[in-house]
Amino acid sequence: MEPPLAGFDLTTPGGRLRANLDFLLGDHAFLRVGFSNAHWIGTDMVRAAQPWPYQLKYWQRDGIRTVINLRGGFDASFYALEKDACQRLGLDMVDFTVTSRAVPTRAQILGAKALFETIRYPALMHCKSGADRAGIMSVLYRHFHLGHPIEEARSELGLRTLHVRQGKTGVLDYVFDRYLAEGPPKAMSFLDWVMSDAYDPKAIKADFQADWWGTLITDRLLKRE
Repeated sequence: MEPPLAGFDLTTPGGRLRANLDFLLGDHAFLRVGFSNAHWIGTDMVRAAQPWPYQLKYWQRDGIRTVINLRGGFDASFYALEKDACQRLGLDMVDFTVTSRAVPTRAQILGAKALFETIRYPALMHCKSGADRAGIMSVLYRHFHLGHPIEEARSELGLRTLHVRQGKTGVLDYVFDRYLAEGPPKAMSFLDWVMSDAYDPKAIKADFQADWWGTLITDRLLKRE
């Protein structure tokens, strides 16, 4: 058996209580009791906000076999509770950390492609709100795994899932804006473009400009990670 996380020992009643209280209040899980921001992408993948353990039980009953954590947070209460729930339910838990305010690296994009080729399906992937990190990974899932063109797949980043492109999280949209402006005119696939010298994550992020009001919404009002 793996050792418990330092801050949240779920093997004791007190540790489990501390984890649940921190998850409820510190991770704002009370906002996700009745709203999971869950959307199916095809028949084998669902994107969602951070699930409660009881919600993972429902997903397992619906056939989910793999849970992909996009948040990192390996010393956090949500992680302790999620890992415990996946172990109890027989779900594969995969950690694949991405960020909501940075251009993904080549390694992350190639890693996402490999991830979608190797996990057990059906699967669920989640970040905290289900809007930004789940959004860009959904674009990559549709493009790499389902074969959808970027022009179509990028719709996974939108207000339907509470993604606000006018804030700093809009840098994720800007990645695909740049590809569509630079790649297709040169007959380059998305992956070819990512592997070319044109793909410079630091330069692309530096070129992106967020609107002040969009940043106010995402960072202050919605308190996105």
